[in-house]
Amino acid sequence: MKSKTLLMVILVFVGIQSNIFSQTITILDKTTRQNISGVTIFSNKPKATVTTNIKGQVDISAFKGADSIYFRFISYKTEVLSYSQLESLQFKIELSQTNISLNEIIVSANRWEENQIEIPYRVEKIDAKELSFRNTQTSADLLGSSGYAYIQKSQLAGGSPSLRGFATNRVMLVVDGVRMNNAIFRTGNLQNSISIDAASIESTEILFGPGAVMYGSDAIGGVMDFHTLKPKFSGDADKTIFTGNVFGRISSANKEKTGHFDLNIGSKEWAFLTSYTSSNYNDLRAGSDGNSYYLRPTYVETFGKKDFMMDNNDLSLQIGSGYKQNNFIQKISYKSDESWDLDYGFYYSETSNAPRYDRLCLDANNNGVLDYAEWYYGPQKWMMNRVGFTHSKSNKFYDQLHLVAASQNYQESRHDRKFNNKKLRNQKENVDASSLNLDLDKKIGEKSTLFYGAEVVHNLVSSIAYKENIDTEVQEPTTTRYPNGSTWQSYGAYANLKYKFKPKFILNAGLRYSYYIIKADFDTTLFPFPFTHAENKNGALNGSLGLVFSPDKTLQMYANFSTGFRAPNIDDIGKVFESVPGSVVVPNTNLKPEYAYNGEIGMAKTINDFLKIDFAAYYTLLDNALARRNFQYNGKDSINYDGKMSQVQAIQNISQAYVCGVQAGVNINFGKGIGLKSTICYQYGKEESIDSAKYYPTSHVPPMFGITHLTYERKKLKFDFYVVYNSKMDYEDLALSERQDDAPYAKDANGLPFVPAWSTLNFKAAFYINKNIALNAGVENITDKLYRPFESGISAPGRNFIVALKGSF
Repeated sequence: MKSKTLLMVILVFVGIQSNIFSQTITILDKTTRQNISGVTIFSNKPKATVTTNIKGQVDISAFKGADSIYFRFISYKTEVLSYSQLESLQFKIELSQTNISLNEIIVSANRWEENQIEIPYRVEKIDAKELSFRNTQTSADLLGSSGYAYIQKSQLAGGSPSLRGFATNRVMLVVDGVRMNNAIFRTGNLQNSISIDAASIESTEILFGPGAVMYGSDAIGGVMDFHTLKPKFSGDADKTIFTGNVFGRISSANKEKTGHFDLNIGSKEWAFLTSYTSSNYNDLRAGSDGNSYYLRPTYVETFGKKDFMMDNNDLSLQIGSGYKQNNFIQKISYKSDESWDLDYGFYYSETSNAPRYDRLCLDANNNGVLDYAEWYYGPQKWMMNRVGFTHSKSNKFYDQLHLVAASQNYQESRHDRKFNNKKLRNQKENVDASSLNLDLDKKIGEKSTLFYGAEVVHNLVSSIAYKENIDTEVQEPTTTRYPNGSTWQSYGAYANLKYKFKPKFILNAGLRYSYYIIKADFDTTLFPFPFTHAENKNGALNGSLGLVFSPDKTLQMYANFSTGFRAPNIDDIGKVFESVPGSVVVPNTNLKPEYAYNGEIGMAKTINDFLKIDFAAYYTLLDNALARRNFQYNGKDSINYDGKMSQVQAIQNISQAYVCGVQAGVNINFGKGIGLKSTICYQYGKEESIDSAKYYPTSHVPPMFGITHLTYERKKLKFDFYVVYNSKMDYEDLALSERQDDAPYAKDANGLPFVPAWSTLNFKAAFYINKNIALNAGVENITDKLYRPFESGISAPGRNFIVALKGSF
């Protein structure tokens, strides 16, 4: 009994001593006052290293007496303090964020974390803090706010990004390591990016130029790599943490009402994350100062199953543009030790019906009567189940292994009815996409790292169509958009070597081989296809070679040559649809992959904590380019489609196209919290005509655009006054297809379509009341400019007041 009592006393004494000699430090963001997890703290004397937990805290008793303790975290200024200084600060340290750095950690380049200064191409990263401040409605708007991506919208429920003059199925969307691009990604503008919940994104990376070695087909203009919120572990066997965020946002231009919450529960081995966002957008109000062509004088309303032309008494209100959206994510992570972890994620996004605004405004005959009484996309649904496994215990085959298996389901539909026509056409598409990605890296000696892996993708496309009489509800079959039951398969393997052959030089060399199989059966019952079965098989070999010169941490110079490709998909070979009034696109099964050959040079330089400049120039040649051109079908250049004679067109391999341009940016820190950031993008593109006799401007290449921010940031406050600008495009600068489909454009003095130059003044602010509560407010388009971005079918928001309140715990 006495021995047990003595043992208890000793244990209590040891516990007391442990508490006496332990010291916890807390790391905070100087502006937001929020805790920073993942901060590395180290010293050389005594030699010690620790990292802060999810609460921004860690025990630093091992540093007692140290003269120099380093606090380092990506995107923040490194602080060096002595232990005695920490005592005087009561063990609370504030770190300041900085944009004057070349040491950003990038994942998208080789699918593993790397230092940006070692990468031979341009990558733009938007971190969690900046995401929260920008407070955009959709992920498409988020990409546009970077100043490096151009966003087209045919309707409010849209957002098709363009990178370096390439868009739609020539750029790639990636979510948590899984490609979103599928077999029906089209050459026309897309809206799949809005399926990614902007409120649940932890960081976003935009990789410019061909990324085909790592990502395969479609990555010609670049890759947009979204990383959503990750479950966080407590790091302590005796502790379970509960953290989360909740916010509400309203804005005036479309009377937006958005609510969001996310909850994280974490123990040492298990972590759970739940995220939900709901948004309601009413009809969008455009500006009042600008070209009156962008106003909407009339619209169609249906009463008692009869269509009536109505006058719009509020010309700035874009009637028939509103929609709703819900997003949900559930994640579970498990790790038994530091060498491996397993995670599962469920993602779901759904919109309401989304009016196709540009088609609802169409008056092809210029007689004052709109063409369509109804034209809307049905609910756009995206669901993904994703399982990831990571092993980071080094062996002779790899240092790290990452395996991701995913199953996605896409649902989209189109519904249109002509004015005073009783038949509503319904076309419904479903894509089941499964994928498996294996990525590994292995350090070879002191100078080399090998990245290698493989990918398998399978898509199954279902497509049905029918017309329904709105009076009798009687249905009749009609031509489907795609061949029902068609498949698209992809198999690829890659290897990329990073070699530091001299202290200041890094060589990156990569190679990938991909093989694609398309199979489709065509139903000739309703459309006179000249074939009943199509099979397209193609292989593609592409590579990259890049050199980085970095004499120190303040300068990076690089040159890069890379190839990319896009294999034909189901949309290319098998689609039947009306591209513009009077033109019908028909299938063409004799297609080959298009290849991109890209050369790029660039540099980035920082000067102390005062200045950062970056610059990139590129030239991309697209050989065997896939483009829509006039075509003959069964020997005829026109056929009867949907009750009228229409010019036949098809996707074809034209000879060549090219895009060249420059990107530049500058960041200046004037001190005392004042900063300036500016970006500019200029791109120019031409494509060869079908007879190779003449070059014309290529589609999707926007005019010069950019953004300039003047910021002020102090404790608890951040202000941002910024200007967004866009240069003019004359009629001669528009692609041939844009000259034909001129409905979205204003008209010049000669009645020809063109894109006027425009600029907007904007202001945003954040007040961080404490580390748990933040108030965001702003005014976009302060001068109420009436404008329409290039290729867009809906005008941009007019003066827009935004207020958001966010709570964290």
